[in-house]
Amino acid sequence: MDSNAVQPIQFYEKKAAIVTKSAKGKFRNFKSAVLAVAYAVYFGLPWLPWTRNDGLSQAVMFDVADRRFYIFDMVIYPQNVFWLALLLFIAATFLFFATALIGRAFCGYFCFQTLWTDFFIWIERLVQGERTARLRLQKQPWNAEKIARIGLTHVLWITFSFWTGVTFVLYFGYAPDLLHRFFLGNAASAAYVTVLGLTVSTYLAAGFMREQICAFVCPYGRFQSVMYDPSTLAVAYDARRGEGAAGRIPARGALKAREARLEQGHGDCIDCGLCVQVCPAGIDIREGLQYRCISCGLCIDACNGVMNSIGYPQGLIRYDSESNLAAPVPAKPHLDWKRLKVVGYLVALVIMTGLLVYNINHRTDFEVSVRQVRQPLFVFLSNGEIRNRYQIHLENETDHDVTYRISEKGLPSGALDLGSMRQVLVHGDRSVIVLANVAMPPAEAESYKTFSFVVQPVNDPHDRIVQTASFYNEKVR
Repeated sequence: MDSNAVQPIQFYEKKAAIVTKSAKGKFRNFKSAVLAVAYAVYFGLPWLPWTRNDGLSQAVMFDVADRRFYIFDMVIYPQNVFWLALLLFIAATFLFFATALIGRAFCGYFCFQTLWTDFFIWIERLVQGERTARLRLQKQPWNAEKIARIGLTHVLWITFSFWTGVTFVLYFGYAPDLLHRFFLGNAASAAYVTVLGLTVSTYLAAGFMREQICAFVCPYGRFQSVMYDPSTLAVAYDARRGEGAAGRIPARGALKAREARLEQGHGDCIDCGLCVQVCPAGIDIREGLQYRCISCGLCIDACNGVMNSIGYPQGLIRYDSESNLAAPVPAKPHLDWKRLKVVGYLVALVIMTGLLVYNINHRTDFEVSVRQVRQPLFVFLSNGEIRNRYQIHLENETDHDVTYRISEKGLPSGALDLGSMRQVLVHGDRSVIVLANVAMPPAEAESYKTFSFVVQPVNDPHDRIVQTASFYNEKVR
């Protein structure tokens, strides 16, 4: 066969499923705490009551039909889409900032794929036992025990996937009512399609694909290396200490003593393989930094546990930077944020966050737009004055009735005619159109080419919107 022949590209490599061993330590405890908090937030928020003047008593709800998003005391409308753009920018910048500092720690602790996979593995371990028991169960022939254990595992996976999808849907309606209608078959078809899609995708992603999602589906795993530099903290193996001059070797006989190992040139790594067994990505961290590593720190817990048991110093595997590991005498690992790239991310993060907070704190609970009636653009009245007409569109974005006062700024006294609409009551989440007439003698019109309408709630005069308008006569067309 010609060795130079073009080989077909393999887009998928079939491999055995990774069966992980449980780890104990501070990083495992932190992962468990994050998982508990994340699940409490995700599954609990739709059921958290919240008192409102008008509207459903649910703390967080995305009311698509009425185009209102409730987040505690805040009501967000489609015109606030600018906030979403800022929020997405802040999230991306924060991810870049965190990656430049501590690598893929977001993937290891906070990513949805990691959180759901972690819980699925916990279910698997609860039903089938520890790693050795699960491996033994895989190899044994199909019998009642194997069918029962594997069957129960998948039933629990599917049940949890289903409830994940149901909970997601509950964010888009009043949870108690929507859940009742869902199981009675009276919910919207979109609810059933969404639950089905999320049930299947969660079951496959967390139950079967697991690390394949991180390696081949998630784009972040591919481009995150661009944000790394020699000062980035990541899970790393201290090869000089672990390998020594003569390489790693199991701790047997005289080589259990660290002094004897050092005399013979062997490193501290006893080649137990626990760092590989606990890794959810199935990598060997001793082979160096790899893009599949999600920086979860479980290999650190496993290695530190082994080091403690044989009386060696901890930190053979640790969060550290390439530059520090390459130093003649490595210093204590630390976050090095005084870098141009990191400072740039931080500055952008602070500016965009400040802009978002400013916009939220200074938003008004109503919208005003002014449109001039252009047919005709202006008219001459019988008394010689020139009149322009305007439509003031006033929208109340709150959930209760508000009375607004309309006034003018930059016009001579008596020029604005609003009839009986100087004050107008607008019901919650409703809008009105107010017709305004501005009339002035031609001599005055030359001095008032622009002016402003001022709209403010009667009960909060400091909350106001000022809209500029133009006044036209026959000399300004």
